[in-house]
Amino acid sequence: MSEEILAVPELKPKKPSWLRVKLPIGEEYKHVRNLVDKNKLHTICESGNCPNMGECWGEGTATFMILGNICTRSCGFCAVATGRPLAVDWDEPQRVAEAIHLMKVKHAVITSVDRDEIKDGGSIIWYNTIKAVQALNPNTTLETLIPDFKADSENIQRIINAAPNVVSHNIETVERLSRTVRIQAKYWRSMETLRILKKGGMRTKSGIMLGLGETKEEVIQTLQDLKESEVDVVTIGQYLQPTPKHLPVNRFVHPDEFAEFREIGYNIGLDYVESGPLVRSSYHSERHVHPGLGRKEWEKSKLVKA
Repeated sequence: MSEEILAVPELKPKKPSWLRVKLPIGEEYKHVRNLVDKNKLHTICESGNCPNMGECWGEGTATFMILGNICTRSCGFCAVATGRPLAVDWDEPQRVAEAIHLMKVKHAVITSVDRDEIKDGGSIIWYNTIKAVQALNPNTTLETLIPDFKADSENIQRIINAAPNVVSHNIETVERLSRTVRIQAKYWRSMETLRILKKGGMRTKSGIMLGLGETKEEVIQTLQDLKESEVDVVTIGQYLQPTPKHLPVNRFVHPDEFAEFREIGYNIGLDYVESGPLVRSSYHSERHVHPGLGRKEWEKSKLVKA
């Protein structure tokens, strides 16, 4: 099967008004910035150029990125640097736990780069970090956005053993585009990772980006595949090109289409669907911890409209 080539629009689409975001300001934002810098921590908010950084940091929350800020993979959409990572920092778990404690957050999100050069894929540091956060912050709920660990059951089991409240792994795009968008990853391997997590009793979550050339039918099929993999929560957002070297935006998807995919996701049977142009994996993630919350609110909104 030949590698899928993404369709490049003849003219670069103009960024629409609904994608404008406020610049990060405010005392709480400065407080979080100082804590991140002081503790020498990496955040996907910065490394991934997240459009919601100002809003989330302004509320005193951040998504921490462990295992360094250099990834062994070179996904076509991601702003995180690719190359040879530095040695594993075994003190990092405690620093992350202490930063979360100082920030006094009720819900924390942790993610990481891929570390394919390590036999355990970084899963030992992952386990140590989760346990350190839980020990120092017993009242903080925790979501972990993990790599696929090449669907290695032993490495994934370490995450299960650590028992965070939510475990997320992003499928990122539809099956047809996966080989181009996620060069070293595999669509069905990611689905297998999610299935192993669910079999281990985890509340699972995944996310996809729109605007890379996918069709409506392909997005619906991806939602169905995620449902068949027993995923609980799905986030759907607009792909934004981080630099000219990354994959181009094929089109900007209208908010009405995101609303339609939200409806489709709930009708398929997903427990929580977060869908909108600026939605990212950790956006409103504190709500994703609670089973049934999203569906309950969706059903209530339908009654109000009726």
